[in-house]
Amino acid sequence: MEERTLELPTHCQRTDLPDSVVQWDSREDCEVRKQLDRLADKWTLQVLALLDHRTHRFNELQRRLEGVSHRMLATTLRQLERDGMLIRTVHPTVPPKVEYTLTPLGRQLHGLMRPFVDWAESNTRTIAMARTAFDARATGQ
Repeated sequence: MEERTLELPTHCQRTDLPDSVVQWDSREDCEVRKQLDRLADKWTLQVLALLDHRTHRFNELQRRLEGVSHRMLATTLRQLERDGMLIRTVHPTVPPKVEYTLTPLGRQLHGLMRPFVDWAESNTRTIAMARTAFDARATGQ
């Protein structure tokens, strides 16, 4: 390595330090950052919420997720399967029947995300008022 060149490891180090947010938030190759990015995408939490109730087939999920494209849903499901959050089961029928079910890891994640959703729902009005006040200040009204 060249002198004064910073080596960035693949995995985050010491996330218990007060400034550790800088480590996982600024490095694309950090595994924690990758997981947080997955959770923050548009469809992941909605898929987890639907599968938390019961097993679904692909078309059921697509009907319930208004606005999701076939490609985006397939990508989201594939990523969640790869991360161990769900199981894809193909039944040997004609046409093939494919079902998606949460794994214990996926259920655990959904359980952790539920309080964040509850917080957002209970603070919607407060956030809307804060946004209105901010926008008024920003436009000089």
